[in-house]
Amino acid sequence: MNEVPDENDPTEDAPAGAAVSSEASKATKASDPSAASGASASDGASEASDVPGENVRRRKEPQRPPPAPLPPVSRGLRSLYWAVWFVLAPLVLASVCVWALTPSSGELLEGGLAFVRSFVREQPVPVGIATLTAFEIAFWAARHRLPLASHAYTPLPAGVAEALRSAFERARSLLEEAESILEAHSQVVKQELSAKERQSLTAALDALEAAMAVQPFDQRTFVDALVRAEGEVDVRLGRWRKSEVREYVESVFVAFAVALFLRAFVVEAFKIPSGSMIPTLQVGDHIFVNKFSYGPAIPFTKTRLFSRMPPERGDVMVFAFPEHPEQDFIKRVIAIPGDKLEARGGHPILNGWEVPSCFVGVYTYTEGEPVPAKHEGDLFVEFLDDEAFLTLYDRYSGGMNDYQGPYFVKPGEAYVMGDNRHNSHDSRMWFGGQGGGVPFENIRGRALFVWLSVGERGMAWNRLGAPVMGKPRLPPDMAALQPALEKCLRERPSLDKTTPPRGQAP
Repeated sequence: MNEVPDENDPTEDAPAGAAVSSEASKATKASDPSAASGASASDGASEASDVPGENVRRRKEPQRPPPAPLPPVSRGLRSLYWAVWFVLAPLVLASVCVWALTPSSGELLEGGLAFVRSFVREQPVPVGIATLTAFEIAFWAARHRLPLASHAYTPLPAGVAEALRSAFERARSLLEEAESILEAHSQVVKQELSAKERQSLTAALDALEAAMAVQPFDQRTFVDALVRAEGEVDVRLGRWRKSEVREYVESVFVAFAVALFLRAFVVEAFKIPSGSMIPTLQVGDHIFVNKFSYGPAIPFTKTRLFSRMPPERGDVMVFAFPEHPEQDFIKRVIAIPGDKLEARGGHPILNGWEVPSCFVGVYTYTEGEPVPAKHEGDLFVEFLDDEAFLTLYDRYSGGMNDYQGPYFVKPGEAYVMGDNRHNSHDSRMWFGGQGGGVPFENIRGRALFVWLSVGERGMAWNRLGAPVMGKPRLPPDMAALQPALEKCLRERPSLDKTTPPRGQAP
């Protein structure tokens, strides 16, 4: 976040496993006559396992017809299961954790959680991603025990209790994983495992598959076959298996890699630490910034692909402060290359043309630490090109009422101003008061919307999702000014009257 400032030797169990396989296969033959004709062929395949190029274990055809398609109700419940437990619940819980750990503005942090809460306040997005991933892992580990789980997976065979679903799904995954490994590494397996070891592995997997399909289903036989098969696979094929811990670590790594990619090239989160953009943005707002707005930047260069420069007048953008590039600022674009910018009482004048505005009323707000101070100013709606936005002019600005400029915007830069015109360190004051623009290569992206807002009174729920640009919005405590704002917007000048004349800066 940026501020804007399993132990026994399985080979000993082979005879017992063979008995299990024999009993299970008898039951299978009774229900499927075609299985009898293939018995000798299967035995012959085991004896011929040393023949070069032959697979250790062939993928078998299903012994029973596949389950019937799920009815519409079950399909709906299945979708609900995945949506609730692997999208909605992790998101809500992660958001609540971030919210609970985020201190309010001005809160003195003490105790053992002071460092953690301070870190959460400064880096809510990485903390949110880590928390979300943790909840996803927890729900995945308990996936077979969650409500609606019976609707989310392939129906269990007749006679299999729902309590065995987790073990049954584990068995299915084990068979699929073993067959996949044997298929992908068949030559290496033949070289490294003896004929006896391969025969023991095949017998264990066959016994498990038979125990899963036999009718009537026998729980004890199934559990014994599963334990034996897991032991065989661990010992014989362990080097190619992915442990559950490894899968979790890989999931976390992928999540963070995706987050970093998005942060670097697509969208990035920033925090508003000051009131320079009041009333458009409030102190404690967390916003997303679109890094594609002006063309994707090529890493480690100052070049953009499909560049869409210059930015448009009225854009709210985040950029590296020209005097101290390690700092990120957020301001509104007022002038672009070729423009001449002046200001009188904070009101911008472009190429000799004053930006039209409409008075809304008196706006009050508090800002400052540790004791917030009350500020009061005149609120206007300004119209620049096709944008309408709120601006604030402090009534006690002192010398800020004086004339400023002229500033001539050079090629490759843009001049910016804060919406809180008398409480903003912007292009007018940079470089020792000489003024200066934002080089295009310093631009991070255009502001999108508020995704989190934590102010003096805690979480500001009404600001969640608020767009930074678009129709001007008033905070709830300024609702009395809404009629005047609506009147100004209804009387908005036509586009030809909100477009400044063409600049001819030297």
